[in-house]
Amino acid sequence: MPRRRPWALLPGALFLLLIGCAPQAPQGYPGYAPAPGWGPPMAGPVPAEVPRTRVALLLPLSGGNAPLGQAMQNAATLALFESGDPGLELVPRDTRSSASGASEAARRAMAEGAQAIAGPLTLGETAAVSGVVRGSPVPVFAFTADEAQAGPQVWVLGITPTQQARRMVSAAAQAGARRFALLAPEDAFGQRLASAMRGALSDLGLPPPAVQFTGPRGGDMAGPAESLAAAQPDAILLGGGAAFARQAGPAIANAFGPNRPRLLGTVLWAGEAALGNEPSLAGAWFPGPDPQGRGRFDGQYAAAFGGAPPRLAGTAYDGAALAARAVRDGTPPVGMTFLGADGPMQILPGGVVSRGLAVFALRPGGDPVVVQPAPSPGGAGS
Repeated sequence: MPRRRPWALLPGALFLLLIGCAPQAPQGYPGYAPAPGWGPPMAGPVPAEVPRTRVALLLPLSGGNAPLGQAMQNAATLALFESGDPGLELVPRDTRSSASGASEAARRAMAEGAQAIAGPLTLGETAAVSGVVRGSPVPVFAFTADEAQAGPQVWVLGITPTQQARRMVSAAAQAGARRFALLAPEDAFGQRLASAMRGALSDLGLPPPAVQFTGPRGGDMAGPAESLAAAQPDAILLGGGAAFARQAGPAIANAFGPNRPRLLGTVLWAGEAALGNEPSLAGAWFPGPDPQGRGRFDGQYAAAFGGAPPRLAGTAYDGAALAARAVRDGTPPVGMTFLGADGPMQILPGGVVSRGLAVFALRPGGDPVVVQPAPSPGGAGS
């Protein structure tokens, strides 16, 4: 079956308009060779080729992560196609899922004239690429969620622990919570959640959270749950994924009895609809991408490439769109707010990205429901 081509399948409403690029009617897409016989009838002289400006895309395109890398490349391709700028060229380079591969890919792309970089995927790869671009004018829009990688010319586009913790504190405080707690594995993710909660609560004039850490894989939750019960929190953030939540929820229910606090989660719960079938977790809140923006992106991806995109594909879409904007304007779009694949976002100095995240509630036997929409970045609740 011949490969489906995005320009033949995309709906008329071009989504990149919402991320700050007004699309024009495309005359083909850089980097794609039309199939034999495809193309509009030619009349008159062939127009001169438009000079192209290169945007590098660093992804794992070989090895075990190749399927994810290909899906993210599709999403980035969609973003640049929707920009409607025939002068932009996407230059995919394989990182081989390693720091050395990412460093080599970045050097090669810059030697070939890339003026902005979208990617790479992981924290180790991002650290390596940061060293390559240091001292150059090339901005990097990385896909990692490790906020420690943010810097003067490196923007971290993944949904970070700080963004998640601050959103959940804000949402629960708006609902009346005044005393907070954290139950999380004692790892880097848990430590960052704790630090972000302290900062968010201080900003609200509320007392710091009671914090209980567990082993990296959770383990016995009874002791930590009893300790948190003594602090009498109104809300507890569970700093782990679905497996961690299934251990923590019943332990908290046993420790608190009928006066249970509101349970809060992380974006790791997204896509885990069955989590609501655990009685102790029914009604628990967690943050996630704005469903309207994400639904729009998912639909356009499916129309162009067939099938649903993986969750991380939205980050590649946003990264490619922002890199294209930086190249077009000659500078990263600092201070501007966009509606990307995962909802509203604002690019700030120092590699900081402010995101508007929606808040969802788990429910038994059904998909989570939105209880608070995504706020505008920088506004109340973000």
